[in-house]
Amino acid sequence: MAFPPVTIYFLPTCPSCKAAKDFLAGHQVPFTAIDVSAPEAMAEMTAKTGTIATPVIVIGGEQVIGWDRNGVKTLLGL
Repeated sequence: MAFPPVTIYFLPTCPSCKAAKDFLAGHQVPFTAIDVSAPEAMAEMTAKTGTIATPVIVIGGEQVIGWDRNGVKTLLGL
């Protein structure tokens, strides 16, 4: 199955971020993970998404803020 591009902005200490990354990996969804613990990465995420909350999952241009399993499944067509 072909998936749209997926990027996840995460913090290493965030349990919801780990759950989201595990979900994507478990469904064999390729994704780019960006650790926002570095100030430059946090600034990039904030500029693109308007939030400092993690995780932020961008799927084909659509944002899911926080770990919303159903929202992610819908956008991925799972």
